Amino acid sequence: MRIDLVSEHASPLAAIGGVDAGGQNVHVAALAAGLARRGHEVTVHTRRDDESLPDRVVVQDGYEVSHVSAGPPRILPKDELLPHMPAFAQVLEELWSAQRPDVVHAHFWMSGLAAVEASRELASPVPVLQTFHALGSVKRRHQGAADTSPADRIELERGLCRDVSHVVATCSDEVVELRRLGLPRHRASIVPCGVDTATFTPGGPVAPRTDRKRLLVLGRIVERKGHDDAVRALGAVPDAELVVVGGPPPGATDDDPEVRRLRGIAEVAGVADRLVFTGAVSRADVPAWVRSADVVLAVPWYEPFGITPLEAMACGRPVVATAVGGLLDTVADGVTGDLVPPRDPERLGKVVAALLADDARRAAYGAAGVRRARRRYLWSRVVADTEYVYRHVLASRPAVQVAR
Repeated sequence: MRIDLVSEHASPLAAIGGVDAGGQNVHVAALAAGLARRGHEVTVHTRRDDESLPDRVVVQDGYEVSHVSAGPPRILPKDELLPHMPAFAQVLEELWSAQRPDVVHAHFWMSGLAAVEASRELASPVPVLQTFHALGSVKRRHQGAADTSPADRIELERGLCRDVSHVVATCSDEVVELRRLGLPRHRASIVPCGVDTATFTPGGPVAPRTDRKRLLVLGRIVERKGHDDAVRALGAVPDAELVVVGGPPPGATDDDPEVRRLRGIAEVAGVADRLVFTGAVSRADVPAWVRSADVVLAVPWYEPFGITPLEAMACGRPVVATAVGGLLDTVADGVTGDLVPPRDPERLGKVVAALLADDARRAAYGAAGVRRARRRYLWSRVVADTEYVYRHVLASRPAVQVAR
């Protein structure tokens, strides 16, 4: 098949850990590479955010990245991209008129808007599948007035539930939200994110560390990820350090507002000397950082899926995660890690302290995590299940549930 993925703000070529660069980038890159390995012709369309970028890049993994000119060629917060989606759609329509894909898979809601609009303009519309990665209704519920999403995001997502051919959800909790938006159950399939178990392994290089026990959080430094709860919880584990991997470039952490806020919280809590920010790291260096941890924390207020726990489990590291969204599916409570309520640093601190004090339980969680990652979350399986949904949509039959 000729398969086009649309990922307007999350390029598969981006460095991970920036404000808008995280799990979606990883997901799109791995899906594109896996589909290419299965013999498909794959192109990823993403917005040009640097004027020096070429129109197309052939990636070593066998797919192409198309840089779409829509809006100024510089990095913009994703919540400011909606006005540029008509221009994005126009470019897609021109490209697809010249070379029509068999199927389009849009990632994030604005990608879906552009893809649906472009498909409508074709003589023969292309089936558009949608993966939201995050839903405005959930974001609004948890962030309230602090939500910077466009005001009409929820209604636009509701419209996408009507307009797209099928929705590929990443977890069971997301399907509940989609039903509330009006999506019939038969038009959704659950295909989780995956993890590269050839890269994320228990053995391999380990990032430098001190003699202290190490807690590690990985990914974008944004408020909803719960880093402040992890900082406050550090007071209950006086022998441990908290290493935050991700965020701005290493030389720019001091200027980052969220880093400054977290450091202020650490000062008040009396743990500033045990809080470390690495800044953004290359994707190749992430496994070494994960292996350096005694416990990996994933404590967001809400989480559409969350790849970090999978990467930790694949590296044989125990996880303490909040019982929200996709983490309810991935982390087996009491088997690969512990689940805690969101926004409860006191409970988090107690759970982490107990786990750090129990070497045998950490080892058991780590071993179980490796088995779970390899059995349930291989990217090869995720890619095959996604292709299965494509083929059923193209055959005009309802895609059956493929999550196992």
